Amino acid sequence: MTVHVLIPVFNRLAMTQRVLGCLHAQQVDEPLRLIVIDDASTDGTAELLSSQQDITVLKGDGSLWWGGAIEVGLQRVLQEGHPSDWILLVNNDTQFATDFVQRLLDTARAHAPAAVGSVICDEAAPDRLLSIGAVFDTWRLRVRDKLEQERPRDSAKGPHSVDALSGRGTLYPLAAFRIAGTMKPAWLPHYLADYELAVRVRKAGYRLLVCEDAAILSADEFGNAYRPTSLRDKFFAVRSAYYLPAVLAFWWRASSFLERFTLLLRLLFVSLKFRRTP
Repeated sequence: MTVHVLIPVFNRLAMTQRVLGCLHAQQVDEPLRLIVIDDASTDGTAELLSSQQDITVLKGDGSLWWGGAIEVGLQRVLQEGHPSDWILLVNNDTQFATDFVQRLLDTARAHAPAAVGSVICDEAAPDRLLSIGAVFDTWRLRVRDKLEQERPRDSAKGPHSVDALSGRGTLYPLAAFRIAGTMKPAWLPHYLADYELAVRVRKAGYRLLVCEDAAILSADEFGNAYRPTSLRDKFFAVRSAYYLPAVLAFWWRASSFLERFTLLLRLLFVSLKFRRTP
């Protein structure tokens, strides 16, 4: 079995070098295949990647965003991979210990069928936990972190069950994509694309777990940092957390059958409520 690691990149050369170093240092009982999807970087990333023979490089034209880049990688792996393989999604603004992938694999095997994500810790203070994982209030259209509800004191009790997994360091069985499908970049090019994928995988019968012993180190501002300057940008800029097509597609997928009947009204209410918030 192989772990196919999908790493979408656009510039940020130093971060890409760092995450590749973390991956090359992994001590894991399965082979890793590193696949970098370079969406037309202009900062020397292409030259770096071309010099490393153990990396498969897939190229975009600058319009892929996160969801499109992951889709390109998934389509390649689904063509070439074995049904028992794994797919690991990793962002290049992260770093992790040498046993990171092994801990994800161990958890996924022990709790199969499951997809397993990682907690996020502050790279400036690694003992400080920033995120456990997402939990939903679908009626109020809210995504919260499980860390806000509780801070488990004993990680030995087992992994944390969550409603969705991020794309920053999450291991999926390849077979999950054959059942749940792949990315939907036309509707979810960037923001919420990872959560929507996880929701479909959960509905396909896989548990969504977070292993606290597998930690991603990232900057404290790891969330969406885009600040729209107008209502148009807020709801129709792809990089906005409020990008309307993505928000609609995500909550439609996450909602129950009955909740979908009032989804548009509830989205309108939330939009008006936060209209004055850029």
